[in-house]
Amino acid sequence: MTASTAKAMNKMNKSVLRLALPSILANITVPLVGMVDVGVSGHIGDAVAIGGMAISTMLFDLLYWNMGFLRVGTGGMTAQAYGRRDFGEVMKIFTQGLGTAIGIALIIFAIQYLYIDIALGFINCSEAVAGYARQYYFIRIWAAPATLSLFVFKGFFIGMQNAISPMAADITVNVANLGLSLLFAVKMGMGFRGIAWAVLTAQYTGLVLCTAIFLIYYRRLLKYINLKQSLRLKDLGRFFSVNGNLFIRSVCFLFIYVGFTSLSANYGDTQLAVGTIIMKLLMLYSFFIDGFAYAGEALAGKYIGARDKNGLRLSVKVIFRWCLWIAVASTIIYVLGGKQMFSLMTDKADVIEASIPFLVWLWVMPALSTAAFVWDGIYIGATSTKSIMWGMICAALAFFGFYYALRPLWGIQALYAAYMAHIIVRSAWMYAFRQKAVFSKV
Repeated sequence: MTASTAKAMNKMNKSVLRLALPSILANITVPLVGMVDVGVSGHIGDAVAIGGMAISTMLFDLLYWNMGFLRVGTGGMTAQAYGRRDFGEVMKIFTQGLGTAIGIALIIFAIQYLYIDIALGFINCSEAVAGYARQYYFIRIWAAPATLSLFVFKGFFIGMQNAISPMAADITVNVANLGLSLLFAVKMGMGFRGIAWAVLTAQYTGLVLCTAIFLIYYRRLLKYINLKQSLRLKDLGRFFSVNGNLFIRSVCFLFIYVGFTSLSANYGDTQLAVGTIIMKLLMLYSFFIDGFAYAGEALAGKYIGARDKNGLRLSVKVIFRWCLWIAVASTIIYVLGGKQMFSLMTDKADVIEASIPFLVWLWVMPALSTAAFVWDGIYIGATSTKSIMWGMICAALAFFGFYYALRPLWGIQALYAAYMAHIIVRSAWMYAFRQKAVFSKV
């Protein structure tokens, strides 16, 4: 390796870590807040309260999961415009994103009663649990404008190669949620409603912070806002085309994850518990890899916008190198401590014993899934969202196809094999089309 190559590699390592590490730190706070909310509901109530919390948070997960395109699409398009130093385009994307977020929030307000009635009609829960869920839902629903706008702000910041601000926003929201849940629900005696008010307040606190960050660091870009241009049908067409593909991608993700849970429930409560915990443990790995996927999104978009082929190829190489080390370390941790990690999630002996035949899926998951996570971020930075969409459609079909084909032979093990099959299909698809979808854009 020549001195110039080593210097370029060292510089790229710093760029990747500068973008990846803040995202990883922010991700780590996410499960902590969920645990606190469940814990608070368990201390102020009983099993009914915990059930109400589980149902109500699931309602919002279903509601907001498919809105993730607001962050992802904004980030990829902004990164390319930033790479071209086209700040007029940057602000056009930002204003279109915020306008879309507010529009969707108004639709959510309009259908809020219809949505919860239909959702609870499909969920087999007691009237008491449903009552708690409604209490929480009708308070937290008013956070929709803040929640969706935060998606846009975080996408904008990442596209501008700024991972510190999204981290600050996530940590602020999560820590505020944690503290306010204890204050409102316990200390002030607001009970279950206090948890919902804590989420509502925390979301708007995050929005205020992001607005302040924008005005402090990006105020100079306000002069580039042109609402008339942003609302032109031609410009809106590209925005909604990119984000429409990402919306379908999110729907496919939803089908897979909901499908995994609902299908595992067919094998009894114990197997449902095993599947749920294994999925949680799998997500621990994604918290780390997602940070590098965000780095891939930001850097791929920047280098494609700047027409820098060498920078693009070097960034992809460096990101995959880091992720390879994380995959190796994670595999060792899962192999040596998988059972112990599982025991931390439950003290039920029958569930722990039932998990043993499935721990192998934890062992192989890092090796099988790393490429899918990383290429996903790089494709988003390249705004090759149509290719992502078709890859996810194929992956969803592979998931259900493999499960029903293997079920007569493997039983519930077919479900885990099908989940890994969908990841392999995603990885293979994006690897096969990487030249056309990513590198040819430079």
